[in-house]
Amino acid sequence: MSRINALFSRLAEAGGKAFVSYVMAFDPDRETSLEIIRGLPGAGVDIIELGMPFTDPMADGPTIQAAGQRALAAGGSVSGVLDLVRAFREGDDSTPIVLMGYYNPIYARQGGVDRFVAEAVEAGVDGLIVVDLPPEEDAELCLPARAAGLDFIRLATPTTDDRRLPAVVRNTSGFVYYVSVTGITGAQAAQAAEVAPEVARIRAAAGLPVVVGFGITTPQAAEAVAGVADGAVVGSAIVARIGAGRPVPEVLAFVRELADGAHRG
Repeated sequence: MSRINALFSRLAEAGGKAFVSYVMAFDPDRETSLEIIRGLPGAGVDIIELGMPFTDPMADGPTIQAAGQRALAAGGSVSGVLDLVRAFREGDDSTPIVLMGYYNPIYARQGGVDRFVAEAVEAGVDGLIVVDLPPEEDAELCLPARAAGLDFIRLATPTTDDRRLPAVVRNTSGFVYYVSVTGITGAQAAQAAEVAPEVARIRAAAGLPVVVGFGITTPQAAEAVAGVADGAVVGSAIVARIGAGRPVPEVLAFVRELADGAHRG
């Protein structure tokens, strides 16, 4: 059983909810990034969503775009992100790690998909979210990743209607990531009352846990959204504090507040 499946099985037995934190690898630099990542499980994080820096992140708002630029300036790359995961795994072999990014850096890298998938498995990655590969392109990365034992986590959105949903969830594994708002990260606030029926619809179609992200910035919002889903994701609110140069203990204290909120859900 994968780390992701094992986590959700434990949570289901206990009636608990998952807290997923997003941070950008190499933001603001490799050493600080690794310190933050290593501190996330102790701050209550159940799944680490680790951003792979890219020059043209179409789904990301200004906060995460800026984080990507800082990461690239600090030397962030696909190889660097995988090395960061290896370093994390030296001290933690249980917390699931999901890489989130875009296909271009994977495709353009020497060795392409085959090398990336093999190295991701070897490094200790558990899943991938690649936001610009639709289901029609599953042969590009999704199917090779699944064959190698990586979960391929698909995004569903408020515009994913009943005609489109079966294609979206067909080869999805691990969990489904529901984007609670229409637009980019950090742009709007998620509303639990609007999210609840969508989560139920997606869960029924996929037979998988559904976690909700985009638009969650406070412990109260994390609690409300996790209360109607299988978990909550927070990214921009955490990344903003990193971008502001807050000390690592202060960043992790904020993460703990968010995690406690989601777990109360």
